[in-house]
Amino acid sequence: MKRRTIGFINGAAAAVSYGTNPLFALPLFAAGIGVNSVLFYRYAFAVVLYGLWIKFVKKDSLNITREQFFPLFILALLFSFSSLTLFEAYKHIEAGIACTILFIYPVLVAVIMALFFKEKITKTVIFSILLSSAGIVLLYRGKPDASLNMHGVLIVLLSALLYALYIVGVKNIKTVKHIKTDKLSFYIMLFGLLVYVVNLKFCTELQLISTPLQIGCAVGLALLPTIISLETITVSIKLVGSTTTAILGALEPLTAICIGVLIFHEQLTPRILAGVVLILAGVILIVTRKRLQN
Repeated sequence: MKRRTIGFINGAAAAVSYGTNPLFALPLFAAGIGVNSVLFYRYAFAVVLYGLWIKFVKKDSLNITREQFFPLFILALLFSFSSLTLFEAYKHIEAGIACTILFIYPVLVAVIMALFFKEKITKTVIFSILLSSAGIVLLYRGKPDASLNMHGVLIVLLSALLYALYIVGVKNIKTVKHIKTDKLSFYIMLFGLLVYVVNLKFCTELQLISTPLQIGCAVGLALLPTIISLETITVSIKLVGSTTTAILGALEPLTAICIGVLIFHEQLTPRILAGVVLILAGVILIVTRKRLQN
């Protein structure tokens, strides 16, 4: 039970920390910094800060074996391209619609685990997904006349699939599942950074950040939605499983709503409150279900 409790806490922490993405990314986008440059700074700062922490504070080794290199590289690409495709989708559809569609990933995780790893999908899991999904739909506050661009929808679905595959891979790839959490997170960030190095033509097209606000936002992106989120989601996946961790991800849009209300003074409507209640109900249901229902 102690392991499960730690797993639930880490899953919730991963979702909440990842939900702070808009808090740090939006000011950079508003300053005219492009998606690839923003993501480059996010991963680059994370690699440097976390690498120094592991090496000089925790004094752990960063050595990996040949057998671990390729699986880590693949997982890093899945995670990095999931971020990139989600941000690219914002060019075609509203961010609120994109985040709503993205939450199909717990369903994809459950289906993949059932089809390829013989994990039983219980009624509790299905009901938790339905409650959380309904809550996220209620959280969406789009424009009444907003059109649904199918190209954008397909990009978000691709993002959800990539993220689902990453979650499943961390739990089930034999050469990866026993790697220490901090080392796994470090190499996911390091190899993931290569995507943006290539996209920026080996940094020749990198947009520079200069103001204290921009640097602070870049460091914030590295710390909360990257380092902390990656570390805690890995712990959660290993302790409570891929499907449960995915469902706990429903706390992510809830965090974005809280940030919007508390920091950007957005309106809190009865519909949003109903969505929050449904999400919390879904999360509480999956957390309190009996161990035999796993």
